[in-house]
Amino acid sequence: MSHQTKPLIIGISGASGLIYAVRALKYLLAANYEIELVASKSTYMVWQAEQDTRMPAEPAGQEQFWREQAGVALAGKLSCHPWNNVGANIASGSFRTLGMIIMPCSMSTVAKLAVGLSSDLLERAADVQIKEGRKLVIVPRETPFSLIHLRNLTTLAEAGVRIVPAIPAWYHNPQTVEDLVDFVIARALDQLDIDCIPIQRWQGHR
Repeated sequence: MSHQTKPLIIGISGASGLIYAVRALKYLLAANYEIELVASKSTYMVWQAEQDTRMPAEPAGQEQFWREQAGVALAGKLSCHPWNNVGANIASGSFRTLGMIIMPCSMSTVAKLAVGLSSDLLERAADVQIKEGRKLVIVPRETPFSLIHLRNLTTLAEAGVRIVPAIPAWYHNPQTVEDLVDFVIARALDQLDIDCIPIQRWQGHR
């Protein structure tokens, strides 16, 4: 049985830092969440460039791929969608969800969302969350931000999108790269009222 009656959409764009998506899936599936996943076309190229790994194109192969990457074989429910399948369930506002998180989120994706352009399933699913007044969280992974980037992010913020840049903290005494990554994921999922990542939260100055 799924942790929730409604699924969470995870969008993965072609920005550097796919470890954010992998670690998020690890914790969400282990906590028995139901996940609808869509990776953009450019994500395939990023995997190849950063990890020398080929991501399968077909949904069944993708599900196995993401579960292997996350190290979670059976828990939760994971459904993967081709990037160009704009007829998928998550492309419709009548499909109920907990919301959506795009992690990592490229500046190209940010720009398209800011002007209401839906050229693939990831963008369409995000546009649906905005128009339906549902929660949309983006984790931009870019530095530095140009003025154009900042204006596009401002447009999304004004539309109700929650923006959680991939900027970790150090007050929880991180010991590994994974500790830094998990902090960002936890803060992003906080925006969706999801608490399934074991991080040390701020307890006040002592």
